[in-house]
Amino acid sequence: MWDDSFPSFLIGLREGLEAGLVVSVLVATLVRAGARSRLPQVWAGVLAAIALSMSFGAVLTFTAASLSTAAQEAFGGALSIVAVAFVTAMVFWMRRSARSLAGDIKEKVTEALTMGAGVLVLTSFLAVGREGLETALFLWTTARAAKESAGPMTGAGAGLVLAALLCWGLYRRVLRINLTRFFTVTGAVLIVIAAGVLGYGLRDLQEGAVLPGGTLYAFDLSGSVDAGSWYSTLLQGVLNLTPTMTWLQAVGYAGYLAVVMTLFVRGVRDAPGTGETVATTPPRPDSTPAAQPTAPAPARPRLLLPVAVVAVPALLAGLVVALAHPKPATGEIVAVSGTDCGQGFTAPEPGRQDFRMHNTGNQTSEVYLIDPSSNAVYGEIEGLAPGTTRDLVATVAGGTYAWRCVPADGKAVTSKAVRVGGAAGAHSVVPVSERDLAAPLKAYRAYVNQGLATLVTRTRKLSDDIRAGHLDTARADWLTAHHTYASLGAAYGTFEDFDQKIDGRPDGLPGGVHDKDFTGFLRIEYGLWHGESAAGLRGVAQQLADDTAGLRKAFPHQEFDPFDLPLRAHEILENTLQFELTGDTDQGSGSGLATTDADLAGTRELLAVLRPLLTPRAPRLLPTVDADIARLRKLLDSAHHGTGWTPVDRLGPAAKDRIDGATGQLLEDLSPVPDLLEIRKSA
Repeated sequence: MWDDSFPSFLIGLREGLEAGLVVSVLVATLVRAGARSRLPQVWAGVLAAIALSMSFGAVLTFTAASLSTAAQEAFGGALSIVAVAFVTAMVFWMRRSARSLAGDIKEKVTEALTMGAGVLVLTSFLAVGREGLETALFLWTTARAAKESAGPMTGAGAGLVLAALLCWGLYRRVLRINLTRFFTVTGAVLIVIAAGVLGYGLRDLQEGAVLPGGTLYAFDLSGSVDAGSWYSTLLQGVLNLTPTMTWLQAVGYAGYLAVVMTLFVRGVRDAPGTGETVATTPPRPDSTPAAQPTAPAPARPRLLLPVAVVAVPALLAGLVVALAHPKPATGEIVAVSGTDCGQGFTAPEPGRQDFRMHNTGNQTSEVYLIDPSSNAVYGEIEGLAPGTTRDLVATVAGGTYAWRCVPADGKAVTSKAVRVGGAAGAHSVVPVSERDLAAPLKAYRAYVNQGLATLVTRTRKLSDDIRAGHLDTARADWLTAHHTYASLGAAYGTFEDFDQKIDGRPDGLPGGVHDKDFTGFLRIEYGLWHGESAAGLRGVAQQLADDTAGLRKAFPHQEFDPFDLPLRAHEILENTLQFELTGDTDQGSGSGLATTDADLAGTRELLAVLRPLLTPRAPRLLPTVDADIARLRKLLDSAHHGTGWTPVDRLGPAAKDRIDGATGQLLEDLSPVPDLLEIRKSA
């Protein structure tokens, strides 16, 4: 998380220090002038500015959430560009102002002390508010780029805490900081970070169809760069440099960096002096106008002004959020039944909608929000029971919409279609039928049948080795035979009861590895790598050969749910991450990575037969997955030495993290496959 935290830490430190200098001088001056009673005015301004900044962040978040996917990309991209403009302006302003900053602050404080409470509140409010708004905008854009908020928020919090400590030290006169040097160094780093934010913003605008060139790539290193490595994480998290960038991103990044950094460095080189070292040494009471007697202020409630300046920004933000995140246009309940589907449905407004679906019939129903012209599904509820109400949340854009209700026992009913104006862009999934999956299923069954024939031959060879007492040969043949079995994708009961017999683990057996019901590959593995005699393994090896022959004979007649295909595309490697890459299944051979390689081969075969269905539904998914597979295979190959593999428990921490990270990334990218190819009821 630290890589996502660093840019926000830096902005929090700079902005916090800039605002904190003003506040610390204000507080120090009031204390030295004997005007402690006016400190609540300072804190009221500070609290009001914090409330305004947090409200601004809420407005950005809720405004984006109410937009369609394409509009969210455009909105985020535009705000990223604005954030870059603010950061750039801030960097150059601080470079120019650092030398005289302390003197300017003291002059403004002195002026504020000679005037009423409102001016003192306004001074602290403006000092903190400007930096707070800039920080909120930058945090929002960096959190969007990182696709999570914990890292950026943690970094910004740490930066603000450090800035507060520095300002406290200045207030206590224990620190002296060369502001010119500080703002020069951090300014240069922020320019590099801002270049990355600019590139990310341009990409968002391309994905939102605001700018062209979204498919024109300057480079694509996804097949050769390990996305889970520390250096890749660092570059993506801190600098927003990704393995794949479009020409517009690359030119924008390089152009901004070249122009802005050149101007910044030239300004630093040409500026006279070495910079001012600052510590707060507020004027003594006898030299400060604030120390002079002043006319007593008219009596007023002490808490009225602080409460007002804090409450007003929060109320205004709440009003903006309420307007920016309107209630669904179809606030009425939409009825669902076997005879009348979608009663009460009217054309919704574009944006994120929350439909309340109430089953008025007497049967449990599936409910889909569809495009009636293509049957594409925008949202669904499975198993809506009679008399119950559930929410269906979907993003609506320009297009045609209707409800389809499919009772458990009955025909599908489709509502009247409504038309929503505006640009298209709502995400939908074109459903598949059993007929669509028939050809992939036939191809995959042929692959498994061929693999089972090879498996039978290799398990017989393994049994012959053990019967003849050739245990060294048996170890090599065991690895080959087990690799063959694993490549067939035996996950979550694919081969029914045969899987437990052939590749079952000793987990849960009363006798563990010595239990009589512990059979198959792992039982033989335990014996071969723990010094068991050939005589003790002959019966187990013969049983394995018989079980694989039985599986080959039974498989053509086994029932195979077509939906198992897309499910297996994710679950095979899910098993791998849970068992093989933790060493849970290793019984002494150290072949966890060999099995992982076989599982990867089985997953590739599944994706190959599903490719014709996946490509039109998610054009970007398979190229991403192919790059993930190539990355993982490259990592596995580095642990493959001749006929042997590095055991999982002997991998170095960095190598283990890379393999786990690549497998996890592949699993994440495969996760949409079951949903994309789910068989949805239509009749």
